[in-house]
This record gives sequence, C-alpha cells and structure tokens, in this order.
Amino acid sequence: MAKTVSFGVMHVSVAFTLVWLMTGDVVLGGAVALIEPVVNTVAYYFHEKFWAARKAREQSRQMDSVHVA
Repeated sequence: MAKTVSFGVMHVSVAFTLVWLMTGDVVLGGAVALIEPVVNTVAYYFHEKFWAARKAREQSRQMDSVHVA
C-alpha cells in the first residue's frame, strides 16, 4: 500500500510541476494535478472494458474453431 500511495503522490506532483512550469500558473497546475487522475481513472475503466471484450471475442473464436474441427 505504501508503494501505491507514494506512486500516487509522485504522479500528482509531476503533473502539478509540469503544468506549473509550462504555464507559470500555480492554480492551473493544481487543477490539472487534481483533474488528470480522475480522467485517467475513467479512461482506464474503458480501456479495461475494451481489452476484456477483445479477450472474450478471441476465446469465442477459439471455441468456434474447436467445434468446427
């Protein structure tokens, strides 16, 4: 758990620092550092759904080819 928390802190810190350095705006850096992980979490959910569906299709095709043979 400590490793996960430290990675989360590092991720938010990097996002904040990069946006702050690129824009010079501390508020914008903070906003991006807070919003980006939420958006990434939602994107990850759909990413996992895509790969689960792909795996299910592959398994279905394999079962179909076994039944045909």
